[in-house]
Amino acid sequence: QVQLVESGGGSVQAGGSLRLSCAASGGTLSSYHAAWFRQAPGKEREFVANVDRGGNSKYYSNSVQGRFTVSRDVAKNTIDLQMSGLKPEDTAVYYCEADGFRMGRSPNNYNYWGQGTQVTVSS
Repeated sequence: QVQLVESGGGSVQAGGSLRLSCAASGGTLSSYHAAWFRQAPGKEREFVANVDRGGNSKYYSNSVQGRFTVSRDVAKNTIDLQMSGLKPEDTAVYYCEADGFRMGRSPNNYNYWGQGTQVTVSS
């Protein structure tokens, strides 16, 4: 059973960049579809980006398209999220999720998730 741990969160000013990483143990992450979600206080968990097992298909929410890039590092067994042009509305806890069979934009599609990493963007 794969376990996921996110890292790389922090506080930045608007326009800045951060790189989040999701490390897997107990399994090979390239065997799983994976996604990033985020949740701001008082709001539902929101889809950010996902990538299929092969790393060939990537999808982004409209709100991050062109600013965020999801990628796999097979050697490190991680899923990374490069975030640029950050805005205050990107402030949230970011979660990595994975599933061996399902993909999509609902957090319910994924069986495995980490504890999250906080991203705070100030104006």
